[in-house]
Amino acid sequence: MIPQDFEQRLADRGTRPLVQIIADGSQPNTANYVTNYAQGVVQTWRGGLDGETPRSVVTMEPRYWFNAELESRRALVPGAIAIVMTIIGTMLTALVVAREWERGTMEAVLSTPASVAEILIGKLLPYFALGMLATLGATALAVFVFGVPLRGSLAALLLLSATFMVPALGQGLLISSVTRNQFLAAQIALFSGFLPAFMLSGFLYEIDAMPAPIRAITWAIPARYFVSSLKTVFLTGDIWAVFVPNLLAMGAIGILFFLLAKRATRKNLE
Repeated sequence: MIPQDFEQRLADRGTRPLVQIIADGSQPNTANYVTNYAQGVVQTWRGGLDGETPRSVVTMEPRYWFNAELESRRALVPGAIAIVMTIIGTMLTALVVAREWERGTMEAVLSTPASVAEILIGKLLPYFALGMLATLGATALAVFVFGVPLRGSLAALLLLSATFMVPALGQGLLISSVTRNQFLAAQIALFSGFLPAFMLSGFLYEIDAMPAPIRAITWAIPARYFVSSLKTVFLTGDIWAVFVPNLLAMGAIGILFFLLAKRATRKNLE
């Protein structure tokens, strides 16, 4: 940000021109990099001033939006909630339901008059409730222990978490329906659920800094949308222009997982 009367201030020895650098503090690494680069540009320009203009007359003032102190925990702790929800929704569901396939109890339940959809929903409701409780617990730790501000509403946070549980549970159910083996389900859930959520969601590494092919893959990862929404609700507030596209994306991926899981279960019944 360069003031409109910058040249006039530069000519007036009594005032100090101010160059303000504004960066997005929700991405601390990028914000720090951009700030240092901008400062280098200004210093290079300042080094070319003539001898009559003192170099100290040009000052810079960095300002970081959403995370003024550039504290990394404010960017990492909200994203950690997505990792916890992925463990509960995908890995735990895949393991427990696959164990029922191994023991033969799932076939006994499927032989009842209840529909496949009713059985699947009944199996997933406890893990959905557990995931919502984990959201509340993780939020309390983030706010009261780690000092991360919750600038949005708790209702918006719960809505985002409930929507993310749909693809998380659906993926775990699909893995268990296809594998029917605990060990295999655990391995697939680890490589298709936990690792993408940890590495490619924007939690640990910024998506904009990834190669183009990797960025294309992240569009199919539900945690990408959840991490972005979590950072927004914690550091910015209830910005529905960000929430709505993320909610629709997570819902669409979740419905796809459930349809595939239901189809695999029907095929096994035949």
